[in-house]
Amino acid sequence: MNAAFVADASIGLAWVHPTQSTALTAGLLRDVEAGAELHVPGLWPLEICNALLVMTRRRLVTHQQQKSAFLFLSKLTVALDSEAALLAWRAIPDLAAKYNLSAYDACYLELAIRKGLPLASRDEPLRTAARKCAVKVL
Repeated sequence: MNAAFVADASIGLAWVHPTQSTALTAGLLRDVEAGAELHVPGLWPLEICNALLVMTRRRLVTHQQQKSAFLFLSKLTVALDSEAALLAWRAIPDLAAKYNLSAYDACYLELAIRKGLPLASRDEPLRTAARKCAVKVL
């Protein structure tokens, strides 16, 4: 079991949408349900919310599936980090520029670096950047 880790929106989305799920994401969800600490920046719920809204508009999920996903995710114990907004003018743009990431992805990387935690992501550019920063990638 992973004791604590940072997860990006691709992981949260995989927990609620079967086509996004992998053995890795299923294992991470089991870890969280068993008490592993899930750390995310404040934008995590909004990113997942937006992805599910877009999927609903595109008829990839039903409105009921969307609501079920929101309910499921709202019940997870999450350590929601609020410092990312304060770092938006310093560390985050530096990481984004250095590794050619979006500001959103740089938030996840910055949090993993700051907390000294492994990073879980399905996004390959983010995973590559994390490795370059000596962040363990799950």
